[in-house]
Amino acid sequence: MANDMAGMIKADLAALTNAASDLATQAGTIAPAAQFAQFDNQGGQSGGFAQAMMNAVSSVNAADKAAGEKMADVDAGRSDDLVGAMLASQEASLSFSMLMQVRNKVMGAVDELIKLPL
Repeated sequence: MANDMAGMIKADLAALTNAASDLATQAGTIAPAAQFAQFDNQGGQSGGFAQAMMNAVSSVNAADKAAGEKMADVDAGRSDDLVGAMLASQEASLSFSMLMQVRNKVMGAVDELIKLPL
């Protein structure tokens, strides 16, 4: 059972790594939803670890874009909501930090699973 779980986690992590490298090469463009169809579970179930991570990354990306737009509006003089822009920026920063901490915990768990004796 541990081998099956480790294999599934490795497959999800490989898929996420490939998706991240695809996103990095697209330089800020949003990838079509068809590219993320590969993250569906093979059993036809909705959800799963890969989908949860993709949702989290999308949420953090949306928060970052919203904060960037608010900051750009303040910089251009279209808005005088400096406090709102700073709060949005801090929320986006905290969301990214939390996502990175989750990633680090998952990677640590994968390392521990790999070390399990067969």
